[in-house]
Amino acid sequence: MAEENTASVGENTEAGDTEDSVMQQEAEEESKHRLSADMYYEYEDLCSRPSITPDSEIPENLLHLSHSFSYDSGRRSNLQLLDDTTLIFIAGNLLVLLDISTKEQRYLRSCSGGGIGSITTHPSKQYFVAAEKGNQPNIIVYEYPSLRPHRILRGGTERAYSFVDFNHDGSLLASVGSAPDYMLTLWNWRQEEVMLSCKAISQEVYRVSFSPYNPGLLTSSGSGHIKFWKMASTFTGLKLQGLMGHFGKMAATDIEGYVELPDGKVVSGTDWGNLLLWDGNAIKVEICRKEGRTCHAGMVQPFALEDGQLMTIGSDGVVRGWDFESIDAADSNSESSRFEMEPMNEMVVGHNVCLSSVTRSSLPDSFIWFAQDSSGAIWKLDLSFTYTTPDPECLFSFHSGPIQGLDVSKKSYLMATTALDRSVKVFDFLAKRELTTSRFNQGGTALSWAPPLVNQSGGLLVTGFEDGVVRLLELYDPQRLHVVAGRSPKGDAKLRLKQAFKPHNAPVTAVAYERNGDILATGSSDCTVFFFTVGEKYNPIGFVQVPGPVQGLEWSPHSHGENRLLILCQSGHVVEVHSPDPDAQKPTKTFKLPELPGRSFRFRSIKSRIKREEEIARRQAAKEKKRKEREERLKESKQPEEQEEEEEEEEELPPIYIPDPPSPLYCGFYSQPGQFWLSMGGFDSGFLYHCKFSENQDEDPDERQDEPFDFLPVHNTDDDPIRSVTFSSDRQLLLCGMHSGSVRVYLLQPADHSLTSMQAYWALSVHDNQYGHLRHIRCSHDDHFVLTAGDDGNIFSFSLLPPEELQKSLQRRRAKVPSPRVGLENEVLAQDIEDPAAYSIETAKQKLEKDRLRREAELKITGKRKKLAELQKKFKELLNHNQSLPEHVRLTPVELQLDRRFHEQAERVKSQWVMEVRKQLGWEEERSCVGLSKLQDWFRDSLEANMVTVVAIRTDHRLSTYRLPTLAKPSADLRRQSTSSRPDRDRDAAPERRKSRAEPAKDSVIVEEEEVLHPKVARPAAVKLGDRQMERLRKAAEKAEQARAKIEKRKQEWAQLYAEKPDQNCEDPRDVQAIREAKENIGDLKLKSDKDFTVPKHLRMNAERKRAELIGLEENIREKQTEMNRRIVALRDSKVRLVSQLHAQAQQLHKVQQRLAVHLHRPPPALPTVLPEETPERRLQYSRATLERYRVLREQSFKGVQQEEQEGSTRLLEQLEKEMKEEEEKKDDEERGEEETSVEEGVELSELEEELLREEEIRLLHEQDSLLEQMDTSMCQFDTELLLLRHQKLRLDWQLKLADLHQLTLYQELLLLKEFERREDSLQEKLNGRIKEENSITSKLEECSEQLELKQRDIAKLQEREKALITAFQASLGENNKCEEFLTKVFKKKIKRVKKKEQTGDEEEEADSDEDSDEDDDWDDDDFDSGSEEGGAALDDSVCPPGCDPELFENTLQLRERRLDLEELLVEEKKSAEALKKECDTLAKKEKTVKNNRKTVEDDLELVNREKQQKMNELDVVVPLRLHQIEFVVNDSVPSDLSPALVLDRTELGRLQERIKQLQVEKNQQRDLYFQARQQHVKLIHDRKDMDTKIQVLDKQCNELMLMKYGRLVDVEALQTLSGNRTLEELKQEKLQREAAYAKEIKQWDAKVEEAHQALMDVTKCNTERLLSVTNLFDQKKELDHKLNARQKKMGRQFQDYRRRMDQEEIRRLQALVKTQSQQAEALRREIGLLSRKGGHVLPPSYAPLPPLAPLPTPADRKQGPARPSKLLKAQNSPSRHGAI
Repeated sequence: MAEENTASVGENTEAGDTEDSVMQQEAEEESKHRLSADMYYEYEDLCSRPSITPDSEIPENLLHLSHSFSYDSGRRSNLQLLDDTTLIFIAGNLLVLLDISTKEQRYLRSCSGGGIGSITTHPSKQYFVAAEKGNQPNIIVYEYPSLRPHRILRGGTERAYSFVDFNHDGSLLASVGSAPDYMLTLWNWRQEEVMLSCKAISQEVYRVSFSPYNPGLLTSSGSGHIKFWKMASTFTGLKLQGLMGHFGKMAATDIEGYVELPDGKVVSGTDWGNLLLWDGNAIKVEICRKEGRTCHAGMVQPFALEDGQLMTIGSDGVVRGWDFESIDAADSNSESSRFEMEPMNEMVVGHNVCLSSVTRSSLPDSFIWFAQDSSGAIWKLDLSFTYTTPDPECLFSFHSGPIQGLDVSKKSYLMATTALDRSVKVFDFLAKRELTTSRFNQGGTALSWAPPLVNQSGGLLVTGFEDGVVRLLELYDPQRLHVVAGRSPKGDAKLRLKQAFKPHNAPVTAVAYERNGDILATGSSDCTVFFFTVGEKYNPIGFVQVPGPVQGLEWSPHSHGENRLLILCQSGHVVEVHSPDPDAQKPTKTFKLPELPGRSFRFRSIKSRIKREEEIARRQAAKEKKRKEREERLKESKQPEEQEEEEEEEEELPPIYIPDPPSPLYCGFYSQPGQFWLSMGGFDSGFLYHCKFSENQDEDPDERQDEPFDFLPVHNTDDDPIRSVTFSSDRQLLLCGMHSGSVRVYLLQPADHSLTSMQAYWALSVHDNQYGHLRHIRCSHDDHFVLTAGDDGNIFSFSLLPPEELQKSLQRRRAKVPSPRVGLENEVLAQDIEDPAAYSIETAKQKLEKDRLRREAELKITGKRKKLAELQKKFKELLNHNQSLPEHVRLTPVELQLDRRFHEQAERVKSQWVMEVRKQLGWEEERSCVGLSKLQDWFRDSLEANMVTVVAIRTDHRLSTYRLPTLAKPSADLRRQSTSSRPDRDRDAAPERRKSRAEPAKDSVIVEEEEVLHPKVARPAAVKLGDRQMERLRKAAEKAEQARAKIEKRKQEWAQLYAEKPDQNCEDPRDVQAIREAKENIGDLKLKSDKDFTVPKHLRMNAERKRAELIGLEENIREKQTEMNRRIVALRDSKVRLVSQLHAQAQQLHKVQQRLAVHLHRPPPALPTVLPEETPERRLQYSRATLERYRVLREQSFKGVQQEEQEGSTRLLEQLEKEMKEEEEKKDDEERGEEETSVEEGVELSELEEELLREEEIRLLHEQDSLLEQMDTSMCQFDTELLLLRHQKLRLDWQLKLADLHQLTLYQELLLLKEFERREDSLQEKLNGRIKEENSITSKLEECSEQLELKQRDIAKLQEREKALITAFQASLGENNKCEEFLTKVFKKKIKRVKKKEQTGDEEEEADSDEDSDEDDDWDDDDFDSGSEEGGAALDDSVCPPGCDPELFENTLQLRERRLDLEELLVEEKKSAEALKKECDTLAKKEKTVKNNRKTVEDDLELVNREKQQKMNELDVVVPLRLHQIEFVVNDSVPSDLSPALVLDRTELGRLQERIKQLQVEKNQQRDLYFQARQQHVKLIHDRKDMDTKIQVLDKQCNELMLMKYGRLVDVEALQTLSGNRTLEELKQEKLQREAAYAKEIKQWDAKVEEAHQALMDVTKCNTERLLSVTNLFDQKKELDHKLNARQKKMGRQFQDYRRRMDQEEIRRLQALVKTQSQQAEALRREIGLLSRKGGHVLPPSYAPLPPLAPLPTPADRKQGPARPSKLLKAQNSPSRHGAI
């Protein structure tokens, strides 16, 4: 056995060694396959190279990249930072490394030649990644700064990569592909291995990234989606699991950027400018700014989480920082899913800036970021957000979007470009720098550099724009201008507008100069070509209409005999027109040139026919080849040609296809006169088509179908057509710009117009292969450079010479900027056309022609109207003449009417005109009404009343009302009531709910059980009561009612007394109020400025209360101002009445003075007038006459000199007001101009008349004096009232100014409170939620406790009922029941009962187990087994045993059923109680937790209130003080700094000093009161003890009296309120009747009992006699025994033993008989005693009679055997049984 173990151990050791060796080999192989860290690839072996036609002599380095002048700013994430000075970005097929400081560029070409999809940098900045595009593209990892390829990742996608990114530590790389696979791949890039790979989604993916906080989480986003990824371990290995984000009810949006948060949430941007907070895969909340404003205008991208704030950029050019904690804890309200907040920091980068991506500086703790601007710029941003933060710096500026125009100077190394970004740029491509940039209101669409024939200096540019404007721009060197004093020109070049004109209404697509430089042609997408004369000023010649939008213009070269223009249209039309004659007669109505000769061509596709012919030729060649092979085989075999080969079925030839719509035309050029080459796109790409104009030009150009007469196939261009073509100056190089962004160069033979030598080519991918269509390619003036511009926004320059040779040949050359023209600095800048809706040249001419026609029509209309006026005048004269004739000769109106239909027609026309005029003026009328209402609202209705100024009569004092704006209704949110009381209401409502729930419902089973235990006695029929009984019932009811009323009154008195009785812990409200005031005002009170100051709850201030306080103050101010205005207006009204009264008195005085002599006249006082400012409301009052006068003045002004509308209306109003004043003065003069009567002089009067005149004079003088005195008194009184009111208003002004200062303070506090409102509201909302939750839990706990208490009560009741049931059972058994033990076992027997509702499964088993356990607990103390009796026999409870009462047995079974019911109820109640107890414990724990949470929230709220109070303490309050009020003096002078001073109210200070004395007096008073209260308290305690003793004595006496009267304690009130009960009386009557019947029956039974007693006595006597005889016999027996004993000595031994045994048995029998009889006698005595106590006559129970005494046996009897005594007993028992019956 030991040997076997040793062998097995050896085998295991060998197997282990083998496994180790295998693992070592695998590890060695794996280590061999693992890539070393220092392994690199050769860049030259990887980078893409030009493609050259095989066997051609074209050199590989035909073109050398010189410089890149652009930046593809529209590409996503196209900016990365390698180090502090080097930026990297993609430019077409190049990777550009740009040095920020030196602006030098280094380039890396795409390795696939298909372009670069995305770039990123390693976190360590030691590597950067270029993810390429093409067929099965690779990811190249370059090392920096050596730029050597370090790793190549293969097989990640099919066509292109859209985004790549490293994880946080740089160990993994994530890439996502574009269409068609959208593959998401995770790479172990150091080993060039794919870790995980799966399809991301079937939509474009913009970005994918690792979470910086959890390396196993990723996020991707893109077109209308966001997806959350997780690297999960499954049983098959590591897998990528993606979860798509659900937008829910929100509209789906493209997500450009997002940021992962530390807790796993993600914040993403949207199209509309808000942020989305994602929790899981659902939107938790949408984040916006206050009042629903968006976070950014347009697209928003979060990009970083820095220093507690989330940074976002937007297409509005703004960088904002948001509070991270607020975003992380953001939650929406129930109404909306939005969360409103404001940014913490903000930086506006610039206008017209669209930020799309940012990258951070590599320096540690740096706040420098570099931003990609989609508008064509790179910015440097400092996001430290401090006071010293510098402004954003624009490092580089480029074109944005496709390059629309490019041309080069014909004299220097200058290049000009334009794009839709509204800029024109000029570059020096020799020095590789930008010279100047000019910006305009619209984007540029075409550009051409004027040839030297037009501008000798070579500085004129013609640029077309998208609004149809053509601008002539002069390029000059500002350094060569004559410098004006104090001004120095800047820059090396500058563009100046020379002329601007608008020939088109759509974008200008082409401009071209005629070969002699005399005419400029412009083409547009509006299907027109305009011609201009070239000169100092360009003048329009005219335009021609073409069949389609213009694609290009080309003038015929000098080699052609005629000067013609070739117009290429995008729709495939080609039009050739002759050059217009500038000196020809120009049409006056339009610029259209109708008679300009020309011819047209419409391209018809021939590609399908070419393909068909190629297929036919191929098949023919294949057949010919097969035929030759067959002939050769026949020759070799030398057999006759008898065998025929089966002809193969040929496939159907490709059909002839004509594309619809036609293929677009891209470019074209002349070959020979009347012939031209075309390059088509779409279906017809792949060929150059040689075309010519047909001789038949009569057809409609749109209906023509012209086919090329020749074609030239272009290699590998079926899907890559030629977009642009240019030739070198010697036409030996044909340069083609391709649709795929590549450059092709063909070598041509001289004078090869048919392009027969266009075979070999050189091609290089330059621009982006997908969207970088190369539409512009040019050669420099000396053919040393080639310049390209594409739709990807990139501009490249290439040199035809190697850099070394180019440097040598051009070392002394440089680009020359033209010198400015002489006098340029003094010329006025040409007027530009800035309005995009400005008229074009043709539209303006058409408008002038329409204006001329309109003027002619108006002149004709005026002439017609003049003739009509003359005819109307003649007709009126005829009517007047007719009226002057006699009536019998006069013509009637009907006779004068020529035709009734004329009048009807005129009326119809008039009504139609009226309706049309109303319709035309409807909008104007509505506008005028709206304008009037707005003016009224602004100038009149905006004020509550006009400003009234009251002027004193004799002084210059003035009094003006306050200018009160109309009171706007306060918003609803200012008036809303606080909802803070809701928790209290909930708390108040909770007890009601608990009360309603706590009402116990009586259990139906319990009711049923009570009915079983206490069955109702069935009542017999009603018994008729007698009159006395009825009267007794009535009196008893009255007495009970009186007692009940008395008791109720006593209860009310007691209730009132108890209500007035204070609680034992109750305190006097006055004392409570005094204590609260003392706590608030006495002791160590914290100042509001103290850090530990706690604001009391009733003094806490929030924005709502402060707003209410501010509104209250505003209302108070307004009330004061309104009251003062009312008083001033009342004073004004009194002045108006006074003026009218004074005028009346002045008239009366005038009348009096007319009757007095002149020397007796006293001068009247100057009468006051009501000034216009005192009654401003009259300015808006007008009458019909006023309006009519205004109309007349307005018409007069129109007839006069034309003036400005506003000035004229103002003057009209002033003139109208002046005339109204003059009319009023005239009225006054007319009233005063009454004839004055004077006393006639020189007439002699009698003495009586003189006396009467003297009396009259005295009376008039008195009346004159009275009137003057009244007038003077009235004016003085008015001035006094005005002066008094003025003083009051000044005092009110002072108060209002203080109120304004207070209002300013309140507003500052309101602004401060608003800042805290959000935090406070959120905390208050949380607190209310906690309080509500606590109240809910408390109410549930109380409810549960009440239910538990009720359950416990129910359990106690059930237990009591169970005890009562057992007692009832024992009572039913009675005493000495021989079946008691059996019935007890039956009663306590456990039986398994069938449930009413069957339970299933575990519930049934659980219930059974619980029931069994409870039953076991109940019967643990029992000493018997329920299934068997003591002897082990089974207990049969189905049959009543013999000797047991059947009724008692049935009653026992019923009681057992009741017991079992009670036990089941008890078990259920205990279970319910246990569940309620557990629930109570759970709720108690929850309540404790909720209380802790509430306390935490209250502490947070308290901190916020403290912080808010501290901020409010920092606010400055303005307190105006006079010098005498300042008592803060240092060295007998007021210090300049009063900040440590304390401002107090003097009255308040005096009150406080007086309060000190009052408090001392109050202290003594309180001490005396305390002493008196203490004595009274002791006395009250003694009195209470005495009263308690007295109450106990009285209670004892009452109980004793109650026991004496009633025998027990009863409820006296219940006795007093007992009224007559008819039912009770009926029962009493019935009882009496039954008692009578029962008494009669009892008498009968008494007689029978008496007879039985007598029989019993007889039997007893008989028995007594027998007992006496027995006694005698015993005595005889003793004697005989004595004798026998004496004789026994003589008898034998046998007889003695037998006799002794027989005697002993007989003695025992007799003793048992005596014992039995004594027991029966004792039982009879007890029964007799019991019956005698009850007073009833009940027969005793029938007991078996005692057996008679048997006679002593004789020897003869002994011989008969032992059966004889039993027979004697039977005989004796028979008469006793008979007697008992």
